[in-house]
Amino acid sequence: MKINWGTGVVIAFICFISFIMYFIITMSVNDKYDYDLVTEDYYGQELEFQEDLNKEEHSKTLTTNLSWTKSNEGIIINFPEDIDYKNITGTVFLYRPSNKQFDFEIPISLSKHNLLIPDKRLLDGRWNIKVDWKSSDNSYIYRTEIIY
Repeated sequence: MKINWGTGVVIAFICFISFIMYFIITMSVNDKYDYDLVTEDYYGQELEFQEDLNKEEHSKTLTTNLSWTKSNEGIIINFPEDIDYKNITGTVFLYRPSNKQFDFEIPISLSKHNLLIPDKRLLDGRWNIKVDWKSSDNSYIYRTEIIY
């Protein structure tokens, strides 16, 4: 049986379409290739970006900024000593880039200038920490990436 050029073109098109269909079905069914946006409310957070930049600039006016240390109990976030800890309010958001199932938020309630994030809530690996806090009428934000 001899195949002419018209039959060869049809076979090539069928093979190409079959490959594309296999690729589309594999990408849509397999959970390994399932990726989402960074956050659910991505566009809403984009609108708040300028406010966050203002808070970040205001954080630079502090004599000492926030710091963190790793301990056996978890992560300790240290607030500036020159600010009264009773006036500090806000939230700590921990974002796990590899899996959004582990993201969580903790309200800030201090009895000292330290806030402990318990070890049982943290997995080994990379975390992004965002501390959005307020003291009196001043708003601040602190962001960092850590390897726990």
